[in-house]
Amino acid sequence: MNKSEILKIIHQKLSEKIDHLEHLIAETRAANNETKSSMGDKYETSREMVQQEINNLQIQLNENIRVKNSLKSINTNPYQNVGLGSLVETDKGFFYIAVSLGMMNFEQKKIFLISPESPLAKAMNGKTENEVFSMNGTQQKIVKIW
Repeated sequence: MNKSEILKIIHQKLSEKIDHLEHLIAETRAANNETKSSMGDKYETSREMVQQEINNLQIQLNENIRVKNSLKSINTNPYQNVGLGSLVETDKGFFYIAVSLGMMNFEQKKIFLISPESPLAKAMNGKTENEVFSMNGTQQKIVKIW
């Protein structure tokens, strides 16, 4: 499996999320400015709610930027032990330990993108091929590590 290609797709997904959040922030700010000019001071509460929405979007944007920047530290070379940047095949599925972005299809396989802080990544951390680990009472065997 080509981890470099998977990493490019992750970068692309994060870039799209960042662009979308920036667009939402710009639209919300524009709506907030229109509210200020046309409605007067009696709508202070609704303007505050819009400002809170902008703040929430900004927090999401900052987190996505932080996550995207953290991808720069991921090494795409093959691994012997499971860790950050590992693509792991278990008898239950494929897992790429980088960022939490859900599931993606790659080369007709479902790959789950998980954070290194996730319980599953922690359970696999440091393991090698053919080792078994337990998660929620279910045992999984590591078949291959890239």
